Amino acid sequence: MPLFNLLQTVPNIRRNVPSRLVNKEFNRRISSQFGEAYFDGPREQGYGGYVYDGRWVAVAETARDRYNLVSGQRVLDVGCAKGFLVHDLMQVVPGLDVWGLDISNYALQHAKPEVVNRLRWGNAKALPWPDNFFDAVFAINTIHNLDRDDCIRSLREITRVCKQPENCFVQVDAYRDPKEKELFEAWVLTARTYCMPQQWEALFEEAGYRGDYFWTILEPETCD
Repeated sequence: MPLFNLLQTVPNIRRNVPSRLVNKEFNRRISSQFGEAYFDGPREQGYGGYVYDGRWVAVAETARDRYNLVSGQRVLDVGCAKGFLVHDLMQVVPGLDVWGLDISNYALQHAKPEVVNRLRWGNAKALPWPDNFFDAVFAINTIHNLDRDDCIRSLREITRVCKQPENCFVQVDAYRDPKEKELFEAWVLTARTYCMPQQWEALFEEAGYRGDYFWTILEPETCD
């Protein structure tokens, strides 16, 4: 269960943290619906416009090399949103059978047209596929939107549907000290479970999760 940064090619972006503190509870309620406001509304309520910009191509290449992905294998992206990674995995590995799952009807209805028929509605805590169906499973900034017990359920589901448990990857929100926790709580909209890395590692152990993992951590130098 090694620490591995699948998103190492994605550049850090600056975050205007004070803007998130205005009408914070209202914005949290709106963003937690995972609708238009969250994906394509104002930055205070989510992404501020979730559009394809090509950044997932390099992530797909990293995944291909890390997990030895080849044509004919099946891969799942849990929390796929509009299917950008699904699309780019299929481009990077021609013949790869890639599927996505997301809880947002809005995201699925506004997915990239090339992959819309490969995306399904569903929840990470109950994946609608049989045991050992996939060769690799990714859940990037997804399971922390569940409470702790459901995080464990989702990790067990990810492991269940993957032929090789070590071919799984999850990324979750975390903090390393009180300053990072304060910064994160000022910025966060949808995460229900977040904690220090060692606490996440204990949760992974409890769930029996043996795949790769990494953290999303807000650092003061990347925030206004």
